[in-house]
Amino acid sequence: MGQGTGPIMSGFDLVIFDCDGVVVDSEILSCNCLLTLLRQHEIEIDLAEVYERFLGRNFQAVSDQFQLWRSAPVPGDFRAKWEAAIRLAYSASLHAMPGIADLLASLNVPFCIASSSDLDRVNLSLSLAKLSAFFDGHVFTSQMVKRGKPAPDLFLHAAAAMGADPKRALVIEDSVSGVAAGKAAGMTVWGFTGGSHYAGRDGRTPLEASGATQIFDKMSDLKRHLVG
Repeated sequence: MGQGTGPIMSGFDLVIFDCDGVVVDSEILSCNCLLTLLRQHEIEIDLAEVYERFLGRNFQAVSDQFQLWRSAPVPGDFRAKWEAAIRLAYSASLHAMPGIADLLASLNVPFCIASSSDLDRVNLSLSLAKLSAFFDGHVFTSQMVKRGKPAPDLFLHAAAAMGADPKRALVIEDSVSGVAAGKAAGMTVWGFTGGSHYAGRDGRTPLEASGATQIFDKMSDLKRHLVG
């Protein structure tokens, strides 16, 4: 669909959603898979550090950090093993973020996804969460641009593809790198802390410090802000 049939939303011409940790509750799954794989390569790290270093980043960030840790390139099969583990974890446990389907059905303004994950993973996530029809191909990933988040490239690409002025776009993000990317693109950014990866953790402070102008932890709150 790309837009819903509910009340008209004022103030923005486009809403750009991050996928992982916003549309689907996936960050805790993918980050745990990454943690397990890093430990298999004798990298001593905990889940909090995985979140801090890699939340909202693409695979290049993992590859670059691995090089720094080990003074050697990331193994050639590392990404394939991570993606295979993610596919198993998602197939067993992935869910749509509570309230997201109701929110998407209520919007009467164009919306899309801009994700650091690759297109195959985003499409798998949307399919498993039964959300694919809402986005109708309006999915943009870091594969499509030269620089991933926290650079603004992906959000600017999404806005251009959707025919929207970046200054009239709203970004919904759960990561510091995503907030930074949205701000660098000249967009309004709101932070979401309702994913399982924020359970027992302070998400508000870092997202606000990165430039998010509103913070919320329920999609029903976002719906109330956007459509009443």
